[in-house]
Amino acid sequence: MAKPEITKDILIEELVDNYPFSVRYLMEQGIRCIMCGEPIWGTLEEAAKEKNFSDEDIERFVSEMKKLASEDKGDSTPDVKIDVKKID
Repeated sequence: MAKPEITKDILIEELVDNYPFSVRYLMEQGIRCIMCGEPIWGTLEEAAKEKNFSDEDIERFVSEMKKLASEDKGDSTPDVKIDVKKID
């Protein structure tokens, strides 16, 4: 099964499940997803808007994460699935 495309409309759950490097990337941008222990739900755009990021910032996030995904070296996070449904 193919991974979903990284867009502003991708669900955070799909993003972190399919692109583990995105957790670190978003955390470095100021959007904490999983590592803080309080997972967020909704889309990438919704999460970014909650932190007052502009549409241009969101476009940059999408572009940079697509580039990282195509390089297949976003960080040293093992390529494992994270079952976010099990996180309280």
